[in-house]
Amino acid sequence: MAICVPETIRRTATAGERIMFHTLKRYLPDDYIVYYEPDIKGVRPDFVIIAPDIGLIVLEVKDILKSTLISLNQDEWELHTTNGEQTTIINPVLQAKNNMFHISNQLKRDTNLINHEGKYKYRLKFPCGYGAVFTRMYQKDFIKENLYHVVPPELSLTRDEIDPDHENFDEEILIEKICNMFTVPFRLREALTYEDVNAIRYHLFPEVRISAEFKHSIPHQNQLLLSLRDIKTMDLHQENLAKQLGDKNRLIRGVAGSGKTLILVSRAKLLAKEHPDWKVLILCYNISLAQSIRQMLTFMFEEQMDIFDLEEDGEEQPNQRHNIEVYNFHAWLTHELKLKESIVPAINQKVKEKEVILPQYDAILIDEGQDFEPEWLQLVSNLLNPETKSLLLVEDRAQDIYKRKRSYIQDTGLDFRGRSKILNINYRNTSQIVTFAWDFYQHHSALKNKVKEKQFEGEIIAPKSTLRKGPEPAIIKRKSFKEEINFIVKIMQKLHTEKNVPYDEMVILYRVKRDRTTNYIDMIAYLLKHADIPYYWITESSETKHQYEKDDGKVKISTIDSSKGLDFQAVFIVNVDNMPFALEEDKEREASLLYIAMTRAQNYLTVSYSDESEFTGYFNRVLEEREETKKVSRLDIQ
Repeated sequence: MAICVPETIRRTATAGERIMFHTLKRYLPDDYIVYYEPDIKGVRPDFVIIAPDIGLIVLEVKDILKSTLISLNQDEWELHTTNGEQTTIINPVLQAKNNMFHISNQLKRDTNLINHEGKYKYRLKFPCGYGAVFTRMYQKDFIKENLYHVVPPELSLTRDEIDPDHENFDEEILIEKICNMFTVPFRLREALTYEDVNAIRYHLFPEVRISAEFKHSIPHQNQLLLSLRDIKTMDLHQENLAKQLGDKNRLIRGVAGSGKTLILVSRAKLLAKEHPDWKVLILCYNISLAQSIRQMLTFMFEEQMDIFDLEEDGEEQPNQRHNIEVYNFHAWLTHELKLKESIVPAINQKVKEKEVILPQYDAILIDEGQDFEPEWLQLVSNLLNPETKSLLLVEDRAQDIYKRKRSYIQDTGLDFRGRSKILNINYRNTSQIVTFAWDFYQHHSALKNKVKEKQFEGEIIAPKSTLRKGPEPAIIKRKSFKEEINFIVKIMQKLHTEKNVPYDEMVILYRVKRDRTTNYIDMIAYLLKHADIPYYWITESSETKHQYEKDDGKVKISTIDSSKGLDFQAVFIVNVDNMPFALEEDKEREASLLYIAMTRAQNYLTVSYSDESEFTGYFNRVLEEREETKKVSRLDIQ
């Protein structure tokens, strides 16, 4: 079964399009990707198939009856319309061919996707094909009406060739015809790699782009060819979710690292693109996450688009502007609504009674929904355009550190039943980090018996890991906090020099800034400076939170609370002996905080401490278990 984007076809699709959609989905191989009506730089072919073993195929679907045909040639067809008038359309095969060339020209700008030598030098390293599908005509109609002289049989499909319910349908013939819709007579010696497919998606669908490293460019025939590496895109599940959330109110519940924020930002971008007159608002709880989302939007709308959307003369297009506002809740409340949090309940009542006028938004997207008070959600929903009702809530209750009481129907007046999606695959962390963090959370969480995988009312979603592997998280126990940080500094230097991890991909997370004997931040700053490691203290003040930039070449220092929504290649959680924090009565919140901290790490996680607590007792036992496993392994070897 092929992967389809979107997963289901739109309600207004024609009967013929529906048949073709379900046939392609059912009968094509599992590694084929079928895009239905993708928008590719202003062109919308009916189907685009990315087939790793044969190349790329573009299909146009036409519901033309033979009784409507008047005259046909290689370029244009004259038809009767349903109201009896005459109309002229481009030959469907020619339309598919033109769309194919449009797509291939987009891809030829990447040197990694073209041949650099041989007969097909400067052509794509995979063939591109095209064809037309006639869902209301049969092979016998084409023979009787002599249509094959304007529609080559190898470039066309008829109803009896695509409809599984027809007696003449043959799965093998269908696949064989699709595999032969190529005019360039070469075949792939090796299948397209995962990286090749990602590069194709990266160029054709800007909304799936996360990042890429741009290398040298070379000129060819007055065209600038770009070279990319380390391309990162949304996976197909995330892309499908961003594109097919549908209208009105929606809820996404996902585990840490499942790409919830990425999907939310991509969704906002799609809304801004489809509705340029809409006023779109993104809200979250953390200041640093709001700043991160702004940077993500800037990258999506400006940096990537400027480099790839080059004019024919090589000049860059102007930066795209968008109508998306991004705030953490309290900044939005203060700067946009000019309100204090204490009067929000009263304002909600005034809005309900139409005694006050506040700004209205056509779409609102909320990240960290689990951290929003009921009154906040009521206020937000009161400012939502009643015509659009476009509210997207994203949450992970395992990261709920404020324990808000939750009833979205009551809070927002919107019913999310049947309008929710669950993301339980963790893409951010290695499987070792996922297991390590989830084992800790389950051991210490009072909600461990409320774990649900698919039910809407479930409190916590159990994560499933990707196949990405890495080192086991490190547990560091030292005699003093100074020794703890000195050891971490050495790990940082080693990761930087031996593993090429940039310093700005490292973060030190802490629970408390100081106690009666030690100023932890001063000690961290002193030892980093002594080692010539640049650093930026995100949570030094409100101003430093607002000015946070990840790609500044500096190690970050942050509270665990403010790290929500962020991620780094290497995470160091220090002074864990201060957890659970003595002044915090809610141990459930402390367990959630440490779980959040662990799941910020993409590849490397270190937990360190120099004293004892309930949590360090757990990590001591993990160390003992690891040592026992090593002893058993050594015995097995002997």
